[in-house]
Amino acid sequence: MRAAVLYENNQIKAEDIAETPCGADEVRVEVKAAGICGSDIHKMQTRWKYPLPAVMGHEFAGEITETGSNVKSVKVGDRVAGIPFEPCGECTYCKSGEYSLCDNYKMIGSHFHGAFAENVVLKEANVIPIRDLDYEEGAMIEPLAVSMHGVLGIEPRIGDRVAVFGVGTIGILVIECLKLAGVKEIVAIDIKPEKLQEAADFGCSHTINGAEEDVYARLMEITDGAGVDIAMECAGSPITQEQCLLVTKKKGKIGFLGIAYRDLLLHEQAIENIFRREITLKGFWNSYSAPFPGEAWQKAIEFVEQGQIKLKPLISHRYAIEETKEAFDMVLSRTENYNKVMILPEKGVH
Repeated sequence: MRAAVLYENNQIKAEDIAETPCGADEVRVEVKAAGICGSDIHKMQTRWKYPLPAVMGHEFAGEITETGSNVKSVKVGDRVAGIPFEPCGECTYCKSGEYSLCDNYKMIGSHFHGAFAENVVLKEANVIPIRDLDYEEGAMIEPLAVSMHGVLGIEPRIGDRVAVFGVGTIGILVIECLKLAGVKEIVAIDIKPEKLQEAADFGCSHTINGAEEDVYARLMEITDGAGVDIAMECAGSPITQEQCLLVTKKKGKIGFLGIAYRDLLLHEQAIENIFRREITLKGFWNSYSAPFPGEAWQKAIEFVEQGQIKLKPLISHRYAIEETKEAFDMVLSRTENYNKVMILPEKGVH
């Protein structure tokens, strides 16, 4: 099969590789769409910690073309999204249903060959039916579930004011989930005008350009000096991580979803605010709970089916497997404005 293979020094080559055998408890999925995740970029910008050569890709959907002898819950021809996370099932966290916190998990696209390929093999438990959803929508269920997990965990109340720092794909999906939770006002903070325009298009009450405006002053103006009820950090920037601590009101809540790229050194005022304002700070990692894959995944599919969350408008670029290197070059160099970038195995090279 054709696959985009990652080698040392971030070299990606489209080439023929052997298909992975399908085990008794596994299924083979013909990949129809696979998204490039921010964590893929993070791994390439820091240090790849997994076996090489590798095939990345963990946000994907497709059609089951083969099932192992023990597989009962799905069949050939089913349309599914991939669940890339394999919990060990044996650690304390798995036994208590806290799968996202598994001590010994493995990931499709890191520990095993992933979905930037014509097909991928994974366990029966690691696919979920998408019924009539478009395959590109199906490939975005994983990042939507990550966002849903954060919003479910931060527990917004109807009428809350929320600041969302960083409005890439995860930030926009967090905004979509917050709207469903009954949040009164959502303020989007970013440094790119096109991202802020997109946030406005998705229903944000206010937008703030952190490169041009005083974020603290503007948020105090918007909230009549009180601060926001909730701050959601989706950028992974030391600047926005600290800003969350400065703009959240007394007894407010902060949710960290963004991947950290650098160390964070806090100023005195930020530290003071944590205890003087009795702020609750929560982190959200992955998207899984019991019964696996959990509430976030089920709700994500249901809301997209009902048309209450729109995913297709977030897709900005589409590439063939043969063009995967070009896709990553574009993302890493930021030569174009982009949002969700899709790899489509059936797409011809343009």
